[in-house]
Amino acid sequence: MSVARDFDDMERDMGGDAVRAALDAARWPGPETPDYDDQPSAAMPQQSAVSATPYRWREPQSIPRRPWIFGHHHMRGQVGGKFAPGATGKTTHEIATCLSMATGRSFLGPKVWGGPKRVWLWNLEDNGDELARIIQGTAKHWGISEADIGGRLFVDSGLEGATLSLARQTGFEGLVINEPLVGALVRELLDREIDYLTVDPFVSSHSVEENDNGAIDAVVKKWAYVAQAANCAISLTHHVNKAAKPGEITSDAARGASSLVAACRSALVLNRMTADEAKGWGILDEDRRRYFRVYDDKNNRAPPASKSEWFHLVSVDLGNVGDDGFPADSVGVVTPWTPPDAFEDVRIEHLTKVQEEIHRRGNVRASPQSNRWVGHIVAEVLDLDQKDDADRRKINSIIRQWVMNGALKEVTQPDSNGDPRPFIEVGRWTLNSGRSDEPAPRKSEVRTGAGGTENSPALQKSKGADRYGSSQRWNNDWPSSNRRPAQRNPLQDAYREALPERGNSTEKEES
Repeated sequence: MSVARDFDDMERDMGGDAVRAALDAARWPGPETPDYDDQPSAAMPQQSAVSATPYRWREPQSIPRRPWIFGHHHMRGQVGGKFAPGATGKTTHEIATCLSMATGRSFLGPKVWGGPKRVWLWNLEDNGDELARIIQGTAKHWGISEADIGGRLFVDSGLEGATLSLARQTGFEGLVINEPLVGALVRELLDREIDYLTVDPFVSSHSVEENDNGAIDAVVKKWAYVAQAANCAISLTHHVNKAAKPGEITSDAARGASSLVAACRSALVLNRMTADEAKGWGILDEDRRRYFRVYDDKNNRAPPASKSEWFHLVSVDLGNVGDDGFPADSVGVVTPWTPPDAFEDVRIEHLTKVQEEIHRRGNVRASPQSNRWVGHIVAEVLDLDQKDDADRRKINSIIRQWVMNGALKEVTQPDSNGDPRPFIEVGRWTLNSGRSDEPAPRKSEVRTGAGGTENSPALQKSKGADRYGSSQRWNNDWPSSNRRPAQRNPLQDAYREALPERGNSTEKEES
C-alpha cells in the first residue's frame, strides 16, 4: 500500500535545497502580479485625471442631421447588416439597392437622399458573369441605361481574384487585423469618393472563428472604423443558421457570434413568404418562394408582415440567345410588392349592413361549415362569390379583422341541440347604424329555444320596429326549426343565391 508523501518527506530525503530548486523550476515564467499592498505609493499606477464636461446648450436647428443615404437603412460612418437564409434573394436585393443608389432612383421604395451615390459592390461568392447577369437584368427591367449609372458603380468579384481578408485568427497568433488592407481600403474609398460599400458575404471577408464573440466584435468594429474614416456606409451580408424557423427569422438567428448583430447599427432581415401568407393572399405555393419581406430588426423588433417592405422576384429574359440553339438566360429581378388589402373596397356602410343583418337574423355562426355562417352575410353585402377561392379568403380576412377590432365578437353558446358552439354577435355598433350608444344584445336575448319560442324582452320589443328593413325576426333565407312569415328586403335574394344547396330546412343544423 502506498502512502502519500508531503514536502517534509521530500525535504528529509532530498534536502531543502533540492526541493526549493524543483519549486523554482515549476514556477510560472511570466511576470509576477505586483502586490500593491506591499508596494510604496510611488509604485502604484497613476490614474489620469477625470473631469466631467458641462453640456453645451445647442439650438435644435443647429444640430447636424443624421447622414442617411438610403432610406433609414444606411448611414454614413455606420456599418449595417443584412441577414437571410440561403436562396432568399439577398444578393439580388443588394444589387438592386446598389443600382437604386447609383441612379438616384428610389424604385425599391427607400429614398436615395441627396441624389445619385457612388457605390462599390464587392461580392466574394459569385463570378463576374453571374453578377453581370443580375445587374443587367435589373437594369433592363427598370429601364436603366449606362448613362444613368454615370460611372458611379464599381464591382469586384472574389472568384476573379479580388479577395478580401480583413482579419485572421490562429491558435499561435490569436486575432490579427490586416492593418495594411484597412489603410488601403480607406484610401481607395476616399479616392473614389465611394458613398456605399457592400461586402457579400461577410464570412468570406475574414478568417476568424465565426462563434468567437470577441474576435467578431473586433472585426465588425474595424469595418466601422473604415466607414467612419472614409465617411461612407458599409453593409455586411450574412446568413442565418439553418435551425431558424422560416417566416419568423430575426437578427437573433444570425449564424455565429451574436456580437455581429450587436455591432451593426441596422440589421435588415429577409423572410420568405410562408405557406399561410401565400394561401391568405391567393398565391400558389410553388410561386410563394418568389416573394420575401424586409424589415430593420434593430429599429423595430419583428414587425408583422403587413409592416414589412415586401418584394417580388420577377423573371427577366436577357435575350442572350446564341447560334447553338440554347435558350436565353433568365434572372430574377427584385420589384416592390404590396399584399392585397382585403378592405380595399370595403366601406363603413358595408360593416353597418353586416351588423344589422347579424342582429336581425340571430343564430349567426362562426364556423364556415355551418349554413348559418357569418361569411354568408359578408358575401351577400359585399357581392362576393364564395365559390371563388380569392373571394372566400377575403371574406375570412374581413371577419377576422372585424372581430379583432371589436366590431363583431365571437361568443360560445349552446346550439339548438344544447351543444356549445361559437356564434358571432355585434360588438361595437358603427356610427352609421344609429345605435352606437346602444350595447349589442347578448346571444341569449336574441336566440330562440329548441322549440323556436321567442321569449326575450329585447326580441319582443323589436318585433314591431322596422329598424332593420323587416318587421319580422326570422326570414325564409335563414334556416330555423320553426320559421315564421317574413317580409323580403333587397338583400334576401342575393343572400339566398349565395347559400350552399341544402335539403329540407327542418333537417338537423350542420355542426
